[in-house]
Amino acid sequence: MRRSVALLVIVAVVAVAVWATGVITVHVNPPKTELVSASPFWQEKGGEAPLPPTMRIWVDLAKATRPAAVNVSTTQRVRGRGPLPEDFFRRFFGGPRDGEPPRGRQSLGSGVIASADGYIVTNGHVVADADEIVVRLSDHSEHKAKVVGVDARTDVALLKIEAANLPALPFGDSDKLEVGEPVMAIGNPFGLEQTVTTGIVSAKERFIGSGPYDDFIQTDASINPGNSGGPLVDTRGTLIGINTAIFSQTGGSVGIGFAIPVNLAKDVLRQLKDRGEVVRGYLGVSVMPVTPEARQAAKLEESRGALVAETVPGSPAASAGIKPGDIIVAFQGETIGNPHDLTRRVAGTPPGTKVALRVARNGRETPVAVTLGRLKDAPAAPPSGAER
Repeated sequence: MRRSVALLVIVAVVAVAVWATGVITVHVNPPKTELVSASPFWQEKGGEAPLPPTMRIWVDLAKATRPAAVNVSTTQRVRGRGPLPEDFFRRFFGGPRDGEPPRGRQSLGSGVIASADGYIVTNGHVVADADEIVVRLSDHSEHKAKVVGVDARTDVALLKIEAANLPALPFGDSDKLEVGEPVMAIGNPFGLEQTVTTGIVSAKERFIGSGPYDDFIQTDASINPGNSGGPLVDTRGTLIGINTAIFSQTGGSVGIGFAIPVNLAKDVLRQLKDRGEVVRGYLGVSVMPVTPEARQAAKLEESRGALVAETVPGSPAASAGIKPGDIIVAFQGETIGNPHDLTRRVAGTPPGTKVALRVARNGRETPVAVTLGRLKDAPAAPPSGAER
């Protein structure tokens, strides 16, 4: 054992001596690796250059108006299912068991903050038959909302949430809109909150057959299911329309959307806030566009006014002597351009008001005084909404 240890020591000493004299050289080389370039293979360009002013306006407009756009979600509890027992639906359709809360249908829409103290404007069909309404703000906070009032004839609804210092969107003047003017729509299409789309005013005073108060702004800004009730704003950052309906054969946007003009909604919202309902004047006539034959018989230089097709017996119009074939050409001193113009003016006048009409008959215009009645609260079918 001692000889083995001594031998190992001698070998080690000899090896060190040989290495020290340089007879044996040891080279340690690290493994070869490919160097990775820190620079990209693509060309980069920073965002220092400002956007052109015509493009920058959309960025600034979105920043200023998006906080006022909200999401409106509703829940409608499942009602009774008729004579079949609930146990049947539990077994075959997965209905709620005993003691479970009833399931409900949910839908999504949009809205716009009208005042800092929590008044929200949306469409009537967004909140129709809802048992619970939740408004989600741009800061992601959620608030339960109550319905202040709904006007089915114009499809306008007013909600209220308990909140303060909200970013309200100022109301503009939709009468001053021009065809071709750029606009921006904000809403909650398909549940994608705070979505912004842009376009132009394609047309004004569109009649789409939803009721006698049709007066829609047509726009090609993309409006899809979930946009209903959201704001349509102009380049001044003001609300000029409430997105309401789309024309589509597929259910998606095809560039034809409709918005309620804010000027039409203003009087409706005042009444909804004050009394929870809208009271309208009533004349009692059925009107139609002026035909060439009627214009010739009345000796009018142009086809303007509203041709009376029928007078309701016992109505204010009948009591004032208005008859079928008459053409109403003025209301309270303002020219009537078409039947919808007359309908809107009568509806916007309080019942009991004595108004002055001018009626063209037998080749001359005759003044007629009429005291308006109150339009009955018959429900009107709302337009097909973009949230459906």
